[in-house]
Amino acid sequence: MPNQILSKTLGPAMDYPAYRAYWFGTMASVSGFQILSFSQFWLIHELTQSPMYLGYVGLASAIPSIVLNVFGGVLADKISRQKLIAVTQTVNAILILFLALLTAIGIVEAWHVIILAFFTGAINAFDQPARQAIYPSLIDRKVMMNAVALNSAIWTGTSIIAPAVAGLIISLAGTAIAFGVAAIGFITMAIIVFSLHVPLSESSLRTSKNDLIAGIRFVLKNNIFLFLIGMSFFISFFGMSYIPMMPVFTVEVLKVSASAQGILMGFGGVGSLLSTLVLARIGNFDRKGLLIVVGAFIFGALITTFALTSKEFESFSLAIVLIFLIGVSFSVFWIPIMSSLQVMVPDHMRGRVMGFFGMTWSIVPLGAIYVGSVAGFIGSPSNGVPIAVAIGGMIIMLFAMGPALLNKNVRQLGLLISQHIRDGESGTD
Repeated sequence: MPNQILSKTLGPAMDYPAYRAYWFGTMASVSGFQILSFSQFWLIHELTQSPMYLGYVGLASAIPSIVLNVFGGVLADKISRQKLIAVTQTVNAILILFLALLTAIGIVEAWHVIILAFFTGAINAFDQPARQAIYPSLIDRKVMMNAVALNSAIWTGTSIIAPAVAGLIISLAGTAIAFGVAAIGFITMAIIVFSLHVPLSESSLRTSKNDLIAGIRFVLKNNIFLFLIGMSFFISFFGMSYIPMMPVFTVEVLKVSASAQGILMGFGGVGSLLSTLVLARIGNFDRKGLLIVVGAFIFGALITTFALTSKEFESFSLAIVLIFLIGVSFSVFWIPIMSSLQVMVPDHMRGRVMGFFGMTWSIVPLGAIYVGSVAGFIGSPSNGVPIAVAIGGMIIMLFAMGPALLNKNVRQLGLLISQHIRDGESGTD
């Protein structure tokens, strides 16, 4: 009965026991990750009182992810993804518990936090492609969009709730306990994944063709994958750059208190979660390519509007509305991109493709460097940051419209996916 309630509430992917267990394990792991991130930044701020060190922690995590993500994808196609996830989650938990120990006995220093961020970023570079590649083998392709949306709902939901939980734990019990709770989330995921029954074809060894060069060639010769991964790059580098700049928008542009940043980001998370839950109930449809293009175009337009209106009108109320709509539009194109990749990429290539895809999201901190450089060239942060963010939004709009007009595979994406689903059901894929 509880499983039937889950299926009726969240969608048909919950009918599959292995995916259901994986989903709850992912919720535990992502919650741990969100608590870890919050606690890391809190601790580094306590230790240094320096905004620069906040940036150092972000870069320390991003650099190994950018460099190693594609190699993590290669490994995910060569060995058992199930065992790889269990190992990476366990190693992360051990690293976090070590930092918790240093914090508890009062000898933790800033460089400890930065080193931990570097190593967890490196471990996640091998964990992320395997996690993205394993769950399609736990379900039928026809429920892929629902499964992708449910996974995305975990990230958006925990981004709203987990920071508040982390703050409460730190205020009541201390940062070391918060690290310990985060580690429990990773351990839970390791135990659940290791106990899953994964089809043998997923975990069998791959042939020698399955290497990095083969993965690059595969993406380059399939222009639809190139478009989807390229879209992810533009969104990450130019679109998501507004997030690290939120302190500038709240304090220097909108001229409100720093606490207002939490309200703004909370509304963005709620918008993204609501649209994710709606998309979770929708199956494949023929206009998926149009949805990606229009959704990305609107996303870019909303970011541009948010940046320019914040600078011009300094209206916090208008900013809340626009950030909420940005969150809604993000999921509108993000869920179809992810589900399209998962359906169309063959299993023996899925780790590498998702490794390339994950690498594009690791460059978000570099987008902040782009905004800072452009803003510095223009003038003061209150003038330069909104203009730089608006330029990024316009670039996304141009990229979204260009490929849609030139590439018929993008326009016919929904039909291509339907064909892949039919081929998979008939065993011809």
